Amino acid sequence: WNPFSHPYKKLEYGKWELFIPPGEDGCPAVPHGSKLKVVIRAQNGALLYRISPWARYVVRDEDKVNYDWVHWNPPKSYIHKHPSPKRLKSLRIYESHVGIASPEGKVASYKNFTYNVLPRIKDLGYNCVQLMAIMEHAYYASFGYQVTSFFAASSRYGTPDDLKEMIDVAHSMGITVLLDVVHSHASKNSEDGLNQFDGTDSCFFHSGYRGNHQLWDSRLFDYANWEVLRFLLSNLRMWIEDYRFDGFRFDGVTSMLYHHHGIGTGFSGDYNEYFGLHVDEDALCYLMLANHMINSLHPECITIAEDVSGMPALCRPVAEGGGGFDYRLAMAIPDKWIQIIKELKDEDWNMGNIVHTLTNRRYEEKYIAYAESHDQALVGDKTLAFRLMDAEMYTNMSVLMPLTPVIDRGIQLHKMIRLITHALGGESYLNFMGNEFGHPEWLDFPRIGNNESYHYARRQFNLTEDDLLRYKFLNAFDRDMNRLEERFGWLASPQAYVSEKHEANKVIAFERAGLVFIFNFHPYQSYVDYRVGIETPGKYPFL
Repeated sequence: WNPFSHPYKKLEYGKWELFIPPGEDGCPAVPHGSKLKVVIRAQNGALLYRISPWARYVVRDEDKVNYDWVHWNPPKSYIHKHPSPKRLKSLRIYESHVGIASPEGKVASYKNFTYNVLPRIKDLGYNCVQLMAIMEHAYYASFGYQVTSFFAASSRYGTPDDLKEMIDVAHSMGITVLLDVVHSHASKNSEDGLNQFDGTDSCFFHSGYRGNHQLWDSRLFDYANWEVLRFLLSNLRMWIEDYRFDGFRFDGVTSMLYHHHGIGTGFSGDYNEYFGLHVDEDALCYLMLANHMINSLHPECITIAEDVSGMPALCRPVAEGGGGFDYRLAMAIPDKWIQIIKELKDEDWNMGNIVHTLTNRRYEEKYIAYAESHDQALVGDKTLAFRLMDAEMYTNMSVLMPLTPVIDRGIQLHKMIRLITHALGGESYLNFMGNEFGHPEWLDFPRIGNNESYHYARRQFNLTEDDLLRYKFLNAFDRDMNRLEERFGWLASPQAYVSEKHEANKVIAFERAGLVFIFNFHPYQSYVDYRVGIETPGKYPFL
């Protein structure tokens, strides 16, 4: 490298400019595929080799540790052919990770997702895909949450054009595509990340203690800095306007909202927990500004907040003083299902407590209900299917074997938990890939602790295609559940009217979207001619 070949010119307000004229034959000044570096002379005189924070494509050679910045400007770039779908009233989200979207033990590609996974998502009745781990991250096992290059689509799955094609094909199927965006923190990497970009700890981030997340071991943005705001806001526009993403799921919103980042803090709903000096007003203003910008420039886009605290008005318009998000995740629901299955016998399930958890949401704010997400699939935790059926999933899922009590109970509860969550828990529904059919193994990325194995960093979709395995029944139920919602639209309907939560009989009954839902959670009691009250007599002639 010649660190002095192309010096920048210093402008006002800390800005630096470099203009390279095109070649005499009209060729680009920087050929496509060239490797580049930014070289900065730090205050102590040291030369720092860095990747541009705005790099669009970074790659890592197999024999290297750090990523290289590669200039991406192909002679013929991918051109989108299909318009984005119209804004959906009922959002059925398939949470996905491109790299694990294959039964094979390897890093899967954008192409694989385009031609093998998107048709599957469409067939299952999901109308939205939420993509994780797209923003480039040096450490694969971080699940994409330790971002190093914010403007670069991860090269481990393919090229930027491959991602554009994938989104375009999804749009051709009527599928909305959301990006899991990480603006709550950044990787501590310096040579291929943002950390100590200019040799100080205060470029992009707060300096000292405030600029470090103690649990995540990552850097925290200074949202009061105008250049940081420009960087993050332009990042959102780039993903929408260049790649045609239809919106974002903002990760780590709770960490952003409070100076304590939610660490060691419980939230009971007391308003003193949400308003006070412990609220990071700079971060809150950034979120409001981001939603205002997105809604003003691209009103068809959707934004989702991952907030466990329950911050009031987070999903109300900015004009009302709200955060401006369209949806928030109902994060208490999966925790409740885990607690019930882990701690209670079937006959001790509390119907009132289940209904309260599924309906306890802030008035006029939209919630995304889910029975489980990627969090429950990770190593160290268990999915609902694993908690319900455990080791018998490996031995007793064949249709050639008698149905054991464990498998029988597990399949029934797996279906019932998902349907009642879907129908009663919110205004949208989310499922993590593979969980719909009770994926039998946890998720663990290659790392030193597992000898860099890819065995658990995959999704065995092939299990649903084996007619001799019972996974196909769970898969079919999930498809039918989504198609029923598409027909009746209960997610876009007002909150359900609950007419029955009988503790002795273990029955829950409610009405929504012109349907009556009746669930019998009793472990060994069935009922004949069971009577339930309804809100609108005469509305259901079949009763």
